[in-house]
Amino acid sequence: MLSKKSAGIKSSAVRELLKFSKIPGVISLAGGIPATDLIDVEGIDTVLKDILSREHRGLFQYSVTEGEEHLREQLSRWNSEHNLNVDAESIIITNGSQQAIDLLSRVFLEKGDKVFVERPTYLAALQIFGYTDATVVELEYDSEGIQLTLLEKEMATGGVKMVYLTPNFANPTGNTISYEQRVKIAKLSQQYRVVIIEDDPYGHLRFSGDPVPSIFSVAQSLFGKNHNVCYMSSFSKIFSPGLRLGWLAVPEHFHMATVVAKQALDLHTSTLNQSIAAHYIESGRINERVEILKATYKDRRDYLIGSLHEYSGGDITWNTPDGGMFLWCHLVEDIDASQLLQECIKENVVFVPGEVFFARDPQKNSLRLSYSMLTAETAREAVIRISRALKKIK
Repeated sequence: MLSKKSAGIKSSAVRELLKFSKIPGVISLAGGIPATDLIDVEGIDTVLKDILSREHRGLFQYSVTEGEEHLREQLSRWNSEHNLNVDAESIIITNGSQQAIDLLSRVFLEKGDKVFVERPTYLAALQIFGYTDATVVELEYDSEGIQLTLLEKEMATGGVKMVYLTPNFANPTGNTISYEQRVKIAKLSQQYRVVIIEDDPYGHLRFSGDPVPSIFSVAQSLFGKNHNVCYMSSFSKIFSPGLRLGWLAVPEHFHMATVVAKQALDLHTSTLNQSIAAHYIESGRINERVEILKATYKDRRDYLIGSLHEYSGGDITWNTPDGGMFLWCHLVEDIDASQLLQECIKENVVFVPGEVFFARDPQKNSLRLSYSMLTAETAREAVIRISRALKKIK
């Protein structure tokens, strides 16, 4: 009775592996989740007490589809402090940035349209595109960055509808797109009337190097408000994933269609949760929290890299991202990382095999290691267990 689309979409491997993080004794490097110990419970409690001490019946009522004005204004102000100028009227509040991808897919994609993505790319985006009947085309990286030659060639033929990119510390690779390439992408989008989806959940989690202007900002500087870049971000990685709050900024000529799509999907995002986020930003605690996250995640990244140096025995290679939550790794020998995972489960350690992040022809020897939940001790023990499992199947 299932539709062909539903029958063909696989469950997220990341979500399936999340259950192991709940088992005592298992060290999980699988989930792309923020550190539970760093969630600002005290700040959230303070905000909630303040909200509930006032007249708050309206927080349990329906809201407007584009989002509560208070939150949109706070987001506009906060982003301007971080060199992203977005009018409150351009912002749409979503149930996580995941919903933003879904909304834009509904608004723009039809059967046969081509969507270009990084290779590899965010697994859940591939799932969403799988429901659209669009064709996913992958863009490789090389020493110069993302390969734009194929993209420009395809755009010139009129065969590209959308480009989906995670330009800062991408999931799963940790790659960052250079400023020069962001300018090129913005210009190509304008020249060939192609929609760019800029997904930026990790941009605030930079440990080193200078921030790079968003593609959205670049497009604004080049073309004013008449551009084709849609920017999305999330509170999940810097505040609370459980609130399921994201936001989307779209050019005016896309705004109404996107709002109507959200009306049809869920009417609006939780009024109470929006109020919590708005008051939290207004309190100023979000800037303090981001600094704590950056310092801690840098340490945890370094714990994992140090342990790989010391205990992997040269069997694993990895990158060193300037921010975010992940190491992108490869097994030196031609070993299937999914096979390694099964042995690792026996050793009480889990990770995500890299093959799930590819639209086709996956790199079977790739794997994603998340360091957000690690300590120095668990990083060391995780790598020891992975190495032990690897020796059993070599």
